[in-house]
Amino acid sequence: MIDPTQSLAFSMQAAPGVYALLLGSGVSRAAGIPTGWEITLDLIRKLAHVSDELAEPTPERWYKANFGREPEYSQILQELGRTAAERQHLIRAYIEPSEREREEGKKVPTRAHRAIAALAKRNCVRVIVTTNFDRLIETALGEQGIAPTVLSSKHQVEGAVSLTHAGCTVLKLHGDYRDWEIKNTQDELQSYTDAVDQLLDRIFDEYGLVVCGWSGEWDGGLRKALERCQSHRFTTYWAARGELRDTARGLVQQRRAEVVQIEDADTFFESLNRQVQAIEDYLLPHPLSTEAAVANMKSYLLNPEDGIRLSDFVARTTDDAMERTRGTEFPVQDPRPTSELVAARLRRYDGACSVLVAAALVGGYWAKEDHFGLWRRGLQKLSSELPSDGYEVWANLSRYPAALLFYAAGTGALMANNLEFLSVLFDTRMNARHGGGESTAAGELALSFVGYPMGMGSGSLALEGVSDRVMPLHEWVVAVLWPHAHPFVADREAYHRIFDQLEILVALRCLYEREEKGASAVIPPGTFAVRRFSYNAACQSFRESLTKGGDSSSLVRSGLFGGTAEQCIRMLDLLDQSVESWNLPVFLR
Repeated sequence: MIDPTQSLAFSMQAAPGVYALLLGSGVSRAAGIPTGWEITLDLIRKLAHVSDELAEPTPERWYKANFGREPEYSQILQELGRTAAERQHLIRAYIEPSEREREEGKKVPTRAHRAIAALAKRNCVRVIVTTNFDRLIETALGEQGIAPTVLSSKHQVEGAVSLTHAGCTVLKLHGDYRDWEIKNTQDELQSYTDAVDQLLDRIFDEYGLVVCGWSGEWDGGLRKALERCQSHRFTTYWAARGELRDTARGLVQQRRAEVVQIEDADTFFESLNRQVQAIEDYLLPHPLSTEAAVANMKSYLLNPEDGIRLSDFVARTTDDAMERTRGTEFPVQDPRPTSELVAARLRRYDGACSVLVAAALVGGYWAKEDHFGLWRRGLQKLSSELPSDGYEVWANLSRYPAALLFYAAGTGALMANNLEFLSVLFDTRMNARHGGGESTAAGELALSFVGYPMGMGSGSLALEGVSDRVMPLHEWVVAVLWPHAHPFVADREAYHRIFDQLEILVALRCLYEREEKGASAVIPPGTFAVRRFSYNAACQSFRESLTKGGDSSSLVRSGLFGGTAEQCIRMLDLLDQSVESWNLPVFLR
């Protein structure tokens, strides 16, 4: 039987951010932060000491003998600290490390906290619910460069933005030990405010759940929230040391949870993080594999007798990329898209397609007529049988692997001025995104179509690393292709000009299909829309070629965006009009 931790690791890696964590005091145990029961026993010892009595060896028996009842953390704390502020000061010494404790590595983030922070760093975890007062999880996240949104009071919850837009969020149900409104007593733990209840209802309904270090015994409000949730979209995993108590068993049964027997929180979260990392590593090709792909391509291209080997190599590489980018790892129905999830999915696509991209750029540069069909079939294969329902972002991104192949081969072709092959790429037939029927690669794989609504327009998703760009997906692909393109160009700026020219030609091709062939093509903006100096230089170069060469110009002979020089110049004029209508000041804000 597969270990539940392995199932959880696969689920977390395949759908980053779908699982929320529910952490109790057991997660902070290894840091030397005492549990509520341990604080209770220590308070009893102090109470006995001020009474000139000895509570050892069983403080709980001493307490029962003197007060006639079993000791309860909340009741003792309430009697010793009459107000919330007094109770806050009582527990502060149990949580804040002294200088000596800090030197000894006590009351600082544990291996579990740091493993959780590592999972958050790779976007596997974005919501953390905790009953702990300490700040160990926030500290560990900070060490990873993550500044979480911390909700530790009812006022913070009431004013909080949606979890979708909040980045990593830590919900401290019982408050922070430095707050005056911390919850300690049994009465305080029985219920939450409406705003907190509504947030918990959403988390327990929309997210999978990983429970660790929480017994379920003391927190009535939290138990009620779990019991209210009747949906089980994703599995609940309950990490436990030994046998669960009756309360926890009831919650496990109600949520149909998987119980994961663990040695301790440190081992569990480290193992989980390690397994997620192993899956990610498996999806990425070996660093040498891209170099081997380039070497194979060059070898096959140099020897005309290797045509069959070249065909098999391109087919195998395309099939491998297709296999790695389809199926349950790339769902379109769930989860709700966020910038972080989109970035994580793009990284997985990039890793799965890196060998194909490296081969395609070299193949585009050296492509001969005998090779054109290989890449055309690869584009058609990667564009076939793609989902159309679900979230629009995910459905559009399912074309991203084909778009990577299109832009890699196109960049290589343009660097070699191989306009004939570029025209073949542009005119490759494939299923249209909308309305059925057929379209062309230029009309289907332009990044403005694949990335919508990630660039240009309200409500767009900003991608990490390019969040300040008008067209984040375009800039992302520019960065992805650069390592493969730099051997062919002088510098990054020269490469970016080539990329701008490619996107200009894609836009011109779509214009040509609309104006001359009656296609209902939308003109896709590209990076040239915000790099006007590059746009003006490229268009001036095209005009000079058409003016001097006329119908003998390489642009006309390639058929990229017109069958005559006159047609091509008309397309350039129309593109100028389109660019002006795109309201560049809005793009550049």
